[in-house]
Parts: sequence; C-alpha cells; structure tokens
Amino acid sequence: MRSITRAGLRAIGLLAATGALCAAATVPAMADEPGTTWQPELSEGTGNGVVVSPDGARFDRSTAFGAPADEGDTESSADPAEVVPTGLLTLAPRTLDAPTREVDSRLVADTPPGSTASVDVRGKRAGGGWTEWIPAQDSRTELPEAVTEVQGRLVLTATGAADPTVRELTLTATPGSGAESEPVTEAAPRSYSVFATREGLVGGTTANGHKIVNRDRFVALPSRRALSANGKTDYSVKVCAPNGRCAIAPVWDIGPWNTKDDYWNPSNQREMWKDLPQGVPQAAAARNGHNGGKDQFGRRVANPAGIDLGDGIFWDVLGLKDNSQVQVDYLWTGSQRLSAIRTEGTPDIQILARPEAGAESVGIAVDATEVPVQCTSGAFVRIGDGQYLPATAFTGLPGDVPACDAAAPSAPSPSAPSAPAAPAAPAAPTAPDASAAPSAPDTPAAPAAPGASPAPDASAAVGGSPAPVPAAPTAPSAATPSTPAPSSSTPSAPSAATGPGAGAPAAGGSTAGTPSPGSATAPTPATGVPTGDNQAARVTPGSAQRAPSGTS
Repeated sequence: MRSITRAGLRAIGLLAATGALCAAATVPAMADEPGTTWQPELSEGTGNGVVVSPDGARFDRSTAFGAPADEGDTESSADPAEVVPTGLLTLAPRTLDAPTREVDSRLVADTPPGSTASVDVRGKRAGGGWTEWIPAQDSRTELPEAVTEVQGRLVLTATGAADPTVRELTLTATPGSGAESEPVTEAAPRSYSVFATREGLVGGTTANGHKIVNRDRFVALPSRRALSANGKTDYSVKVCAPNGRCAIAPVWDIGPWNTKDDYWNPSNQREMWKDLPQGVPQAAAARNGHNGGKDQFGRRVANPAGIDLGDGIFWDVLGLKDNSQVQVDYLWTGSQRLSAIRTEGTPDIQILARPEAGAESVGIAVDATEVPVQCTSGAFVRIGDGQYLPATAFTGLPGDVPACDAAAPSAPSPSAPSAPAAPAAPAAPTAPDASAAPSAPDTPAAPAAPGASPAPDASAAVGGSPAPVPAAPTAPSAATPSTPAPSSSTPSAPSAATGPGAGAPAAGGSTAGTPSPGSATAPTPATGVPTGDNQAARVTPGSAQRAPSGTS
C-alpha cells in the first residue's frame, strides 16, 4: 500500500484550490507489478520555474511563468480570472524493453494550499519524433500510439504563500497488448489557416525559459502539449503568409489567450473546448460568442489569434505589417520523414524557390528544426512545393530519399473536414500613436500573388462600420498560399511589447486577405460558433496587440 500524492490530481480552477496533500514515504513497487518501473533523477531535469536541491524539485517563483504582462488598452474583462504561475521540469527519457501506451505516474510531494504538482508524459514515435505531452489524469497517461521510449515532465503551480516541492517521481510503463504501432501511410502534418499576432515582449521570458531578444524567431501556441524545451525544436511549425513566404520555427512559448487549447487535435482529444471543431482556436470561436466571448481565464477576447509570431518571424521573414491570417503546418502531427538541419553558427538558413544556388529566398528554417524531406534534386532537398534547402544543411538524410523526378506525389494534406480554414480579419482603425516598425536589412518585399480575388464572408462590424471579409482559403496543401491584392487598410494599435525592438508594424500594410475599402459587398453578421469553414475573425481597436497569455 502506498501513501503518495498522485500526479493526476488536477487544480479545480485557476484560483488557489484549498487543502494540501502531505508527503509520505513511498513503498517500493510490488514484485509482481507488471511493466517497467523507474524513478527519474530530478537533478538531471531541465526547465523553467523549478529549482532542484537535495530536498527535491521546488517551485521557483522568480523564474515561473504565467502572469500576463500589462497589455494596455486591450478589451479585457472587468474582473478576469487570476493566472497561475507555473514551473516545468523536463526529466531524462527512458528506453523500454517492450512497447507501451500507458504510463502510471506517482509523486511524493508537498503541496501546500494553493499549489499543485502533476506530471506530463510523452513517448517517442517509431519515426523518431515525439508525441505531444499528455497530462496525467488520475495518475495515468494514455499515449496515442505504442512507444518504446518515454519521458516525464513535472508541472508545479502556486498561487498561495507556500511553494510545492516534489520529493520523488515514480513512472511505470505497462506493456501494451500486441505489437508496436503498425506502419502508417506517409501523411502530411495537420495544417490550418489561423489568425496570427506579433508576440513582441522583447526582454521577457517565454514559458520554456527562453529570453526574448530583438527580432526573435520562434512561435507560441496556446497549449503546453506542444511546448519545446528551451533551445530544443521537438515541436516546430511551418507558417506561411499570404504573400508566399514561409518560416519553419520552434514552439517556445504558450499563448495567445489560452494555455489548454490544442485546437489542431481532434475535438475529442482536445484538453479543453471539446465542443469546438478541430482546427478552430477557442479565441476565434469566442469572437462569435463561445464561452461568453471570453478565454479560459475569463478575459474578454479582443482578437481571434491562434498563434503568436516572434518579431523576426513576423516582420523580417514573413514581411507582415499587421496581424494576418496565416497557414500553419504543425510538423510533429504528420508521418512524413523529418530531418534536422544545422546552420553552422547562423540562426537560420534560407529556403530557396528553386534547386539552384542563388535562387530567390522564399523563407527561412531556424537552426536545428526538423523539416519535411520529400525528395532530392541534385545538391538540394525539396521540403515543400517550390521550397528547397541545400543537402549540406542537413545533419543526415535517410538513405531512401527518392530523386524529385522519380518521387511520388507529396503526401496529401488533411481532408477538408479535418482542415478548417478561416477568413482573414479586416484591419482595425489606425492608432493615433502608431509608429513604424524598426527596419531590418533582410526585410522582404511582400508582393501579392496575381489573380487572387477575395469573396465576401461573414464578419462583425468594427467600430460601428461593417467591413467585408474574404472567403476562407481552401484546404491547405504543400503549396504556399496566394494572397489577394493589398488593400490600403491601416494597422491596428501598437503591441504592448516592452524593451528594445518593440513597436508597431509599419503604417500602410494590409491585413492578409482584407478586401480594399469601398467594396460593394455587403457583409453578413457572424453568429454562433465558427465551423471548420468560417472562423469569423473580427477585429477591434487594440487587437494588434499580442493576446494576453497565462498558464495553469
């Protein structure tokens, strides 16, 4: 009989939950208990918001993340729920003798009133990538497929006066019935059109402990399930602007708005908001009245953002001047082969439009990210339609990569029901104090693709004047999206990011996909929860600011 704190116990809200679970001795596992049992060494863990001493892993308020920054004149609720400071400690992985899909996680921990201690678990796929981090429920984690390598991550939170401390963690992997996961047909990662905002916050610290620098190159997604460790690229995305430029970058922060909204997953697998269609961020649904128009923290949602972009990605790589619809491939969700790149001391490498030296750049891939490998063309590797990297940029390529002229068609994109797209949002009125974004020598031009013309769709009025919104882009594919002709709409209010390099996007830019003023198309007010074909991205003054984020 063990008397322990079970990792699966969850906080009952964002505010402090009263009561405490006291630490007690752990009795060694019974000899006849099935599976592989081990105790990860806490001192070997890495993370943010946790310090390890001989007494165990203790919550560290000085480096914990979660409290939202002062966002200025955002459309916040009058009494938003408190955000819970959180610390993460990623532990060493364990290779198993037999495949498993179920892991039991048990803690010996001190959890004073207002604090929690829990565990996330993930497994390495047969193809080499990791599953997402899955929070333990009632001490057990069920992985999406059979794996032979498992890793745990401590999650500590505190809103009270005292801090939680984990003394010991015991993990038990139960052997799965039958063989390992069956081979699957190569498939492209999930891809959705979502509204993007600029992160800003230069000088701040992300959820994984990364210190944000000027013109930084990373992204944030509203779920810790896909949060890479500091300096790691286990979870990366390819994000493409309507002008055709793309960036492959790691997920290093949590947000915007929510922290438990893994909207790219099937509805029944989402950590929260299981009532929403796959591919629809809760913030987009909130703009149509979902959850009373509020996020998980009770804050009034001011924009429909589903991804935040570091300033370098937003301005320098994608050439955006205002918040915009973008196409996002969640690279870890597919079964395409991925290979890591190394840039020999530079932060990223240029993606070329053709397999030849000197071809024009159509984007970048951040150092150490794992990119899709489709085929080879001479000394180059195709990673997408019209997207190539030199073969020398890869740390190693699979031996069976075909030549492009003999390669089968690239893996199909998700079917339309699984790949909802969203219409672009109209730009908000110009803020009187908006200032131009700092220039950068590598800021690309953003020409519009010829022949694209937006069609009307539903949108709410902004500032009392209705504005038309174009139809949703088609279901994503490996090809880069096209863009409507640029409008003369002006950017929204400046971001609340502080520190050097923070500032508003340059005036005169257009929100991607926004029709030019004066369009004769009459808008139809958006109602209800958005479907996979309509996210009704409504924008209000102040919406160019990064959506506030927190965690729990």
